[in-house]
Amino acid sequence: MIIKNGLVFTEENKFLPLSVVTEGEKITSLVSGDDVLPAPKEDELVIDAAGCYVIPGLTDIHFHGCDGYDFCDNSMESVKGIAAFSLKNGVTSICPATMTMPPETLDGICKTAADFSSEQSQKETDREFADLVGIHMEGPFISREKKGAQNEAHILSPNGGLVEHWMDLSQGLVKLISLAPELPNALPCIEKFKDKVAFSIAHTEANYDAAKASMDAGANHVTHLYNAMPPFHHRDSGVIGAAFDTPGCYVELICDGLHISPPVVRATFCLFENRVILISDSMRAAGKPDGTYTLGGQEVTVVKNKATLSDGTIAGSVTPLFQCMKTAVSMGIPRESAVAAATINPCRSIGIDDLYGSITPGKKAHFLLLDKETLEIKRIIKGQPVNFPLA
Repeated sequence: MIIKNGLVFTEENKFLPLSVVTEGEKITSLVSGDDVLPAPKEDELVIDAAGCYVIPGLTDIHFHGCDGYDFCDNSMESVKGIAAFSLKNGVTSICPATMTMPPETLDGICKTAADFSSEQSQKETDREFADLVGIHMEGPFISREKKGAQNEAHILSPNGGLVEHWMDLSQGLVKLISLAPELPNALPCIEKFKDKVAFSIAHTEANYDAAKASMDAGANHVTHLYNAMPPFHHRDSGVIGAAFDTPGCYVELICDGLHISPPVVRATFCLFENRVILISDSMRAAGKPDGTYTLGGQEVTVVKNKATLSDGTIAGSVTPLFQCMKTAVSMGIPRESAVAAATINPCRSIGIDDLYGSITPGKKAHFLLLDKETLEIKRIIKGQPVNFPLA
């Protein structure tokens, strides 16, 4: 396949006039606008991307569900449902998140995800579902005081035995574990497994010293920055200050227009530059009408794009990642920064950037063609174009 005449988002986070050449599921070369394109092979698809940006497919490393499905339903139907909806909305690789639930329930979720991944890997091509590239264990190792929409009844202290158990059950799919670093055994757990899985600071009361100690031990990520953690105070900057002081520590941001105000979004991109990761943190109501849904076994009410528990606690979002990226741009974030935050940054953070996240020879041929003026998706490509019209 050849994609020509578009502005291609490069590894240097720039839009350049390039053509992309692919073979099968992989990118083979990039051709500058001044060079001669190879002659198309017989029956080779040539896509004219004039008037479009060509960007990598998005990667969401923190969301719970969408289209009426939840990852914690622990069913193949639900995993397929969220993977299908994700792809139709421009997310070509996913690392869905669990909730704080009983260990035996999390066992089943890990097994189901591994079964789906195994089934997917046996297909020569898969243009029905986003690639399942990992599992994000959000809980049960969190603070009771900052539990947010998590179920307090199932909170546990960090446990290396459980971490190893879930890594084995998932056949290596566990890529990210969120935890509160002030809990007993948190630092030993991070130190033991930091070379096998990324650890994220989350749902925590940690001050600067506790957060920085965990990052020095190997934690390299912060879950939904500003939410479920102490504020960025001028005398104790907490988790946010510790992350700022730790090169290589990525921070998640929910840009749904509700969780974080526009000035704070802009300030965050200034503070962290190329370390921001846009996430959706969406729950099963994403893509569905207002109503009553569930998240982690708790009832959630959705009204006008806002999901809350009965006590008013915000319970995730109902905004898909692509819309979050567009919202970030509407808040004043440069297009290049917003695209990087939804593509290469999440892939680097969980160690899958050898195959995903940028338009680079040797990587997966996952692309979105976006209208240069409106940023609307014109075409989704996963090896070859996926079904159109879009969701």
